[in-house]
Amino acid sequence: MLTLARTTSENPDFRTLVQRLDQDLAARDGAEATFYAQYNKLDLIRHAVVAYADGQPVGCGAFKEFEAGAVEIKRMYVAPTQRRQGVAQAVLSELERWATKLGYATAVLETGRRQPEAIALYQRSGYHLTANYGQYVGVANSVCMRKSLESTVSPG
Repeated sequence: MLTLARTTSENPDFRTLVQRLDQDLAARDGAEATFYAQYNKLDLIRHAVVAYADGQPVGCGAFKEFEAGAVEIKRMYVAPTQRRQGVAQAVLSELERWATKLGYATAVLETGRRQPEAIALYQRSGYHLTANYGQYVGVANSVCMRKSLESTVSPG
């Protein structure tokens, strides 16, 4: 059974999953991973979600305020053995509900061209390509996306 826990970046399970994410990204992105790592610090992330399957941490995600009214989705990861089972969608939906409940109307995110499964997830979830923003302007591997959260249901 999958359960979701709202937490912060101080959560040890979240930190362990993010270490696995960083290892996966290093393998995919090679030398470019160092560039991205400087923007993926865990300090002060107040909004993180950890997914548990039968009590074991199997996935995570987080958001930070991007600008007034908008959040940036960050640190999305699912353990390889749990992929294609709806974990990422559940985490993303929970992050969107939480952000909506806090009054945010838009979500943005950055992912990499070497992560086609992530791009497909975000497109299925209603995200659309947008111009690369901030530190990702001019970065060929970066894919930036945006979604209006106004239609996101927020039951809690």
